[in-house]
Amino acid sequence: MKKKVDSAKVADEGFEPCNEVLLVGRVSAPASLKELPSGDKVVEFRVIVDRASSRGKKREVDTLDIAAWSASARKAALAVKAEEWIEVQGAVRRRFWQAPHGLASRWQVEALCITRL
Repeated sequence: MKKKVDSAKVADEGFEPCNEVLLVGRVSAPASLKELPSGDKVVEFRVIVDRASSRGKKREVDTLDIAAWSASARKAALAVKAEEWIEVQGAVRRRFWQAPHGLASRWQVEALCITRL
């Protein structure tokens, strides 16, 4: 049974919402720079992260979409190479846009800081 959370009580106890991500993994392919219809620029790439524990002998990984919006994050993203190990600090975001067949969305990690390891 799911327990209902009393948001007023949580606020009274000093808890605050938190959306922070720290990933360490390998870059799957070179990053790509996109210019959106709004004129904004974003660099996108994917990071492959090994799972700490598997359910069997088969190796399992997660492939996560990364988006770099700030100038410094875009510059760092464009400098990474495929198979290079990096650390990404950021937050999970859900992006929405108008697609030909209606509203579309996807989850991404918005990179605030990208460090080559």
